[in-house]
Amino acid sequence: MPVIDPQADLAIRTAITAGEIDRATEDAIRLYGPELIGWLCSILPADCDAHEAFSRLSEDLWKSFRRFDGRCSVRTWCYMLARHVAARIRTQPRRQHEELVTSIPSVIQAVTHVWTTTRAHSQRVHDVYAEIRGALDEEDQALLVLRVERGLAGRDLAIVLLGEDADIESITRKAATLRKQFERVKVRLRELAAERLRD
Repeated sequence: MPVIDPQADLAIRTAITAGEIDRATEDAIRLYGPELIGWLCSILPADCDAHEAFSRLSEDLWKSFRRFDGRCSVRTWCYMLARHVAARIRTQPRRQHEELVTSIPSVIQAVTHVWTTTRAHSQRVHDVYAEIRGALDEEDQALLVLRVERGLAGRDLAIVLLGEDADIESITRKAATLRKQFERVKVRLRELAAERLRD
Protein backbone atom coordinates (compact mmCIF):
# COMPACT_ATOMS: atom_id res chain seq x y z
CA MET A 1 0.00 0.00 0.00
CA PRO A 2 1.53 3.36 -1.01
CA VAL A 3 2.66 5.73 1.73
CA ILE A 4 0.90 9.03 1.19
CA ASP A 5 2.64 12.33 1.87
CA PRO A 6 -0.07 14.77 3.07
CA GLN A 7 2.33 17.71 2.71
CA ALA A 8 2.91 16.94 -0.98
CA ASP A 9 -0.86 16.72 -1.57
CA LEU A 10 -1.30 20.02 0.27
CA ALA A 11 1.40 21.66 -1.88
CA ILE A 12 -0.53 20.68 -5.02
CA ARG A 13 -3.77 22.05 -3.55
CA THR A 14 -1.96 25.29 -2.72
CA ALA A 15 -0.71 25.58 -6.30
CA ILE A 16 -4.26 25.03 -7.60
CA THR A 17 -5.62 27.74 -5.29
CA ALA A 18 -2.89 30.09 -6.51
CA GLY A 19 -3.92 29.40 -10.12
CA GLU A 20 -0.66 27.60 -10.92
CA ILE A 21 -2.41 24.84 -12.86
CA ASP A 22 0.60 23.78 -14.95
CA ARG A 23 2.77 23.29 -11.87
CA ALA A 24 -0.03 21.53 -9.98
CA THR A 25 -0.57 19.15 -12.89
CA GLU A 26 3.12 18.35 -13.25
CA ASP A 27 3.49 17.76 -9.49
CA ALA A 28 0.40 15.54 -9.37
CA ILE A 29 1.66 13.47 -12.29
CA ARG A 30 5.07 13.02 -10.70
CA LEU A 31 3.63 12.24 -7.26
CA TYR A 32 0.70 9.98 -8.17
CA GLY A 33 1.57 8.93 -11.73
CA PRO A 34 3.34 5.66 -10.87
CA GLU A 35 0.47 4.31 -8.77
CA LEU A 36 -2.13 5.52 -11.29
CA ILE A 37 -0.25 3.77 -14.08
CA GLY A 38 -0.21 0.60 -11.99
CA TRP A 39 -3.95 0.81 -11.49
CA LEU A 40 -4.68 1.57 -15.15
CA CYS A 41 -2.51 -1.38 -16.20
CA SER A 42 -4.43 -3.64 -13.81
CA ILE A 43 -7.85 -2.71 -15.24
CA LEU A 44 -6.98 -2.24 -18.92
CA PRO A 45 -5.59 -5.41 -20.50
CA ALA A 46 -3.54 -3.86 -23.30
CA ASP A 47 -0.44 -1.84 -22.48
CA CYS A 48 -1.25 0.57 -25.32
CA ASP A 49 -4.67 1.21 -23.75
CA ALA A 50 -3.11 1.93 -20.37
CA HIS A 51 -0.64 4.32 -22.02
CA GLU A 52 -3.46 6.09 -23.87
CA ALA A 53 -5.46 6.27 -20.63
CA PHE A 54 -2.54 7.84 -18.76
CA SER A 55 -2.13 10.47 -21.47
CA ARG A 56 -5.83 11.29 -21.42
CA LEU A 57 -5.81 11.33 -17.62
CA SER A 58 -3.03 13.92 -17.67
CA GLU A 59 -5.10 16.11 -19.96
CA ASP A 60 -8.22 15.68 -17.85
CA LEU A 61 -6.26 16.51 -14.73
CA TRP A 62 -4.93 19.73 -16.24
CA LYS A 63 -8.41 20.76 -17.39
CA SER A 64 -10.21 19.74 -14.20
CA PHE A 65 -7.98 21.50 -11.67
CA ARG A 66 -9.80 24.74 -12.52
CA ARG A 67 -12.96 23.29 -10.95
CA PHE A 68 -11.29 21.30 -8.14
CA ASP A 69 -13.15 22.34 -4.98
CA GLY A 70 -11.08 20.61 -2.31
CA ARG A 71 -13.82 18.24 -1.10
CA CYS A 72 -11.34 15.37 -1.41
CA SER A 73 -7.60 14.90 -1.66
CA VAL A 74 -5.81 15.46 -4.97
CA ARG A 75 -5.03 11.73 -4.95
CA THR A 76 -8.72 10.81 -4.73
CA TRP A 77 -9.48 13.31 -7.51
CA CYS A 78 -6.85 11.63 -9.69
CA TYR A 79 -8.39 8.20 -9.17
CA MET A 80 -11.87 9.52 -9.92
CA LEU A 81 -10.62 10.94 -13.23
CA ALA A 82 -8.66 7.76 -13.98
CA ARG A 83 -11.79 5.66 -13.56
CA HIS A 84 -13.70 7.88 -16.03
CA VAL A 85 -10.82 7.76 -18.50
CA ALA A 86 -10.62 3.95 -18.33
CA ALA A 87 -14.35 3.75 -19.08
CA ARG A 88 -13.89 6.02 -22.11
CA ILE A 89 -10.94 3.98 -23.37
CA ARG A 90 -13.12 0.87 -23.40
CA THR A 91 -15.72 2.56 -25.62
CA GLN A 92 -13.80 5.04 -27.77
CA PRO A 93 -11.15 4.31 -30.40
CA ARG A 94 -7.57 5.28 -29.72
CA ARG A 95 -6.40 8.63 -30.99
CA GLN A 96 -3.73 8.53 -33.64
CA HIS A 97 -0.51 10.32 -32.68
CA GLU A 98 -2.36 13.22 -31.12
CA GLU A 99 -0.45 15.66 -28.94
CA LEU A 100 -1.55 16.39 -25.40
CA VAL A 101 -3.95 19.31 -25.51
CA THR A 102 -2.04 21.03 -22.73
CA SER A 103 1.00 21.60 -25.01
CA ILE A 104 2.94 22.56 -21.89
CA PRO A 105 6.47 21.16 -22.19
CA SER A 106 6.95 20.50 -18.47
CA VAL A 107 3.65 18.58 -18.23
CA ILE A 108 4.36 16.55 -21.37
CA GLN A 109 7.86 15.80 -20.07
CA ALA A 110 6.45 14.67 -16.71
CA VAL A 111 3.93 12.37 -18.42
CA THR A 112 6.61 10.80 -20.60
CA HIS A 113 9.13 10.42 -17.78
CA VAL A 114 6.66 8.91 -15.29
CA TRP A 115 5.26 6.47 -17.84
CA THR A 116 8.69 5.32 -19.04
CA THR A 117 10.28 4.87 -15.61
CA THR A 118 7.22 3.23 -14.08
CA ARG A 119 6.76 0.70 -16.87
CA ALA A 120 10.49 -0.05 -16.95
CA HIS A 121 10.52 -0.97 -13.25
CA SER A 122 7.12 -2.59 -12.79
CA GLN A 123 6.23 -5.18 -15.40
CA ARG A 124 3.08 -7.03 -14.58
CA VAL A 125 3.50 -10.00 -12.30
CA HIS A 126 1.16 -12.86 -13.16
CA ASP A 127 0.82 -14.67 -9.84
CA VAL A 128 -1.90 -16.53 -7.99
CA TYR A 129 -3.39 -13.29 -6.71
CA ALA A 130 -3.71 -11.90 -10.24
CA GLU A 131 -5.40 -15.09 -11.42
CA ILE A 132 -7.84 -15.05 -8.54
CA ARG A 133 -8.54 -11.34 -8.91
CA GLY A 134 -9.19 -11.92 -12.62
CA ALA A 135 -12.04 -14.25 -11.72
CA LEU A 136 -13.94 -11.36 -10.10
CA ASP A 137 -16.22 -9.11 -12.12
CA GLU A 138 -14.92 -5.74 -13.30
CA GLU A 139 -16.47 -3.64 -10.52
CA ASP A 140 -15.24 -5.99 -7.78
CA GLN A 141 -11.73 -5.97 -9.27
CA ALA A 142 -11.67 -2.17 -9.28
CA LEU A 143 -12.93 -2.09 -5.69
CA LEU A 144 -10.30 -4.60 -4.57
CA VAL A 145 -7.40 -2.74 -6.16
CA LEU A 146 -8.50 0.69 -4.93
CA ARG A 147 -9.27 -0.51 -1.41
CA VAL A 148 -6.42 -2.96 -0.78
CA GLU A 149 -3.57 -1.98 -3.08
CA ARG A 150 -4.18 1.77 -3.13
CA GLY A 151 -5.55 2.10 0.40
CA LEU A 152 -8.49 4.36 -0.45
CA ALA A 153 -10.99 4.65 2.40
CA GLY A 154 -14.75 4.24 1.94
CA ARG A 155 -15.53 7.93 1.43
CA ASP A 156 -12.74 8.36 -1.11
CA LEU A 157 -13.85 5.20 -2.94
CA ALA A 158 -17.37 6.60 -3.12
CA ILE A 159 -16.10 9.84 -4.65
CA VAL A 160 -14.02 7.93 -7.21
CA LEU A 161 -17.02 5.85 -8.24
CA LEU A 162 -19.74 8.53 -8.10
CA GLY A 163 -17.79 11.47 -9.53
CA GLU A 164 -17.30 15.08 -8.60
CA ASP A 165 -20.97 16.08 -8.65
CA ALA A 166 -22.04 13.65 -5.92
CA ASP A 167 -23.56 15.21 -2.82
CA ILE A 168 -22.56 14.32 0.76
CA GLU A 169 -25.62 12.13 1.32
CA SER A 170 -24.95 10.09 -1.83
CA ILE A 171 -21.28 9.72 -0.90
CA THR A 172 -22.20 8.49 2.60
CA ARG A 173 -24.71 5.96 1.22
CA LYS A 174 -22.27 4.71 -1.42
CA ALA A 175 -19.49 4.36 1.16
CA ALA A 176 -21.76 2.14 3.30
CA THR A 177 -22.69 0.03 0.27
CA LEU A 178 -19.03 -0.33 -0.70
CA ARG A 179 -18.11 -1.55 2.80
CA LYS A 180 -20.66 -4.37 2.43
CA GLN A 181 -19.52 -5.09 -1.12
CA PHE A 182 -15.90 -5.30 0.01
CA GLU A 183 -16.84 -7.85 2.68
CA ARG A 184 -18.53 -9.96 -0.02
CA VAL A 185 -15.44 -9.63 -2.26
CA LYS A 186 -13.19 -10.87 0.56
CA VAL A 187 -15.42 -13.92 1.05
CA ARG A 188 -15.37 -14.61 -2.70
CA LEU A 189 -11.57 -14.31 -2.78
CA ARG A 190 -11.25 -16.86 0.01
CA GLU A 191 -13.55 -19.23 -1.89
CA LEU A 192 -11.55 -18.79 -5.12
CA ALA A 193 -8.25 -19.31 -3.29
CA ALA A 194 -9.59 -22.50 -1.67
CA GLU A 195 -10.77 -23.77 -5.07
CA ARG A 196 -7.41 -23.07 -6.65
CA LEU A 197 -5.51 -24.79 -3.86
CA ARG A 198 -7.67 -27.89 -4.33
CA ASP A 199 -6.78 -28.03 -8.06
